[in-house]
Amino acid sequence: MDKKLVYFLCTGNSCRSQMADGFMNEIGGHLYEVQSAGLEAHGLNPRAVKVMSEAGVDISNNTSNVIDPEILNRATYVITLCGHADEHCPVISNPNVIKWHWGFDDPAKATGTEEEIMEQFRAVRDAIKERIEKFVQEGK
Repeated sequence: MDKKLVYFLCTGNSCRSQMADGFMNEIGGHLYEVQSAGLEAHGLNPRAVKVMSEAGVDISNNTSNVIDPEILNRATYVITLCGHADEHCPVISNPNVIKWHWGFDDPAKATGTEEEIMEQFRAVRDAIKERIEKFVQEGK
């Protein structure tokens, strides 16, 4: 059975899409091929790596990538994780691609003490994990 490709998109492919990529590989990797990318490549956010490690998922070897039109049009699901990526996603020419928007706050924009910022990263991480679990269970 061919795995369905899930392509997670965000603005910089540094936090939310990386977390989604990590959780989908961990929870649904037996069912789905997973890729992630951004409108730009901002590099992997070290706080995202840290909070994912706390959850038992290693994304430290992930790379920050720019959206690839070939992957975009080969995907079964294109899922945007921020409004900016949703609004600026390149045109998908394949009519069979299912595009969804799952909006999450950008933890990289969090302010306050280091602990307060990390709490924002954890909250977004947990929300993304919950959404991925639902997707893998229900297929939507």
